[in-house]
Amino acid sequence: MNIKSFGKGAVIFRQGDAGDCMYDIQSGRVGIFDHYGEPDEKKIAELYADQIFGEMGLLDHAPRSATAVALTNETVVSVISEEEFYEYFEKAPAKVLVLMQQMCNRLRRTSKDYLEACRTVHDTVAAEKTGGKKSGGLLASLQKLCAAYKGYNYYAHN
Repeated sequence: MNIKSFGKGAVIFRQGDAGDCMYDIQSGRVGIFDHYGEPDEKKIAELYADQIFGEMGLLDHAPRSATAVALTNETVVSVISEEEFYEYFEKAPAKVLVLMQQMCNRLRRTSKDYLEACRTVHDTVAAEKTGGKKSGGLLASLQKLCAAYKGYNYYAHN
């Protein structure tokens, strides 16, 4: 396991980079951003010590869905490669639970957003058919769902 330190504003990985490792924050804070440094930049989440990020890239080898940036000076992370993955959890079994909880929370939020969008679409279609009042929340629900699809809110509220 490799330990790395980053100063405030340092990019840990960029959106689109190969996902070949995950990170365990030892100290400091890490921001997760969509379109980092671009006009439509969005901060998805702020992570703290004992939180894990980048695990999906390690597990599915897909490109990074967001950019991770150190938000404080002396942000320290453990870098866990695929080769170290199983050994890491043998040495720190409580981290398996943390990782599973984080992934379950993210999946639960995405499912909730999806069902909310489906419900809103259904209600809007039903209202159009009966001539009833249309839902004003359709666009907001669809934007929320599309944002989740693109990776927005992925790390929020861990």
